[in-house]
Amino acid sequence: MIRPILFLDDGGVLNDNRLRGPQWQRLVGEYFAPKLGGEPEEWAEANRIVATGFFAPGAWQARLLSAPDYESFDYAYHRDWIRGMCEIVGVPTPPEKEGVEMARQANAWIIPQVKAAIPGAAETVRLLYRRGYTLYTASGSSSTELRGHLGSMGIVDCFKRLYGPDLIDAFKAGPKFYRRLLADARVAPSEALVVDDSPDAVEWATEVGARAVLIAADLEAKTESGIATIKSLSELPGVLGSRE
Repeated sequence: MIRPILFLDDGGVLNDNRLRGPQWQRLVGEYFAPKLGGEPEEWAEANRIVATGFFAPGAWQARLLSAPDYESFDYAYHRDWIRGMCEIVGVPTPPEKEGVEMARQANAWIIPQVKAAIPGAAETVRLLYRRGYTLYTASGSSSTELRGHLGSMGIVDCFKRLYGPDLIDAFKAGPKFYRRLLADARVAPSEALVVDDSPDAVEWATEVGARAVLIAADLEAKTESGIATIKSLSELPGVLGSRE
């Protein structure tokens, strides 16, 4: 097998989303309370409520479908995030553009402080890099957010490019995401190996001709394409070695 070019998801592959939530809530309170009023605990709870609503079944997909492009999506997301929290805390909402900018600054301040790396993930990325693999991300988060997350893990320099929807103006919601990503990276689908914890994502990747590995705690998990499954990224070097 020709040595593949690797495209790694972030949440569920490099970082544990379950660990992010509580840290985000605390840091949101620390950031907004001194600036807009209210108590840090009120902001933490407001962030939990708003985020839960954003990611409720069907709500996230509806938000993606309603956005004509990534820039519009990003603006509306930050507008609705700060507006929703202000309403719950009971403080005045800043003027729209000012609020969006404040929300983006909050993200930039919070992300590098969140520590949610999956055990062994950073070490595995460094090992793959030392072995000569070309690494990219393939995440639903923006490249700016990815730089913060991977920077805090000390592995950002191992990646050739941090692909999120902002770089290719395509949401991670179907095969189009991988088609545009691979075209932008100038990587033939047959040369790519996508690693993700979402069965949908690995199916989309294979639809465009890439190979894929699913990360799942339950090794009995199956996809329609019979895609290989591992428990964590730490197992990937062994899989790659045996295939090569």
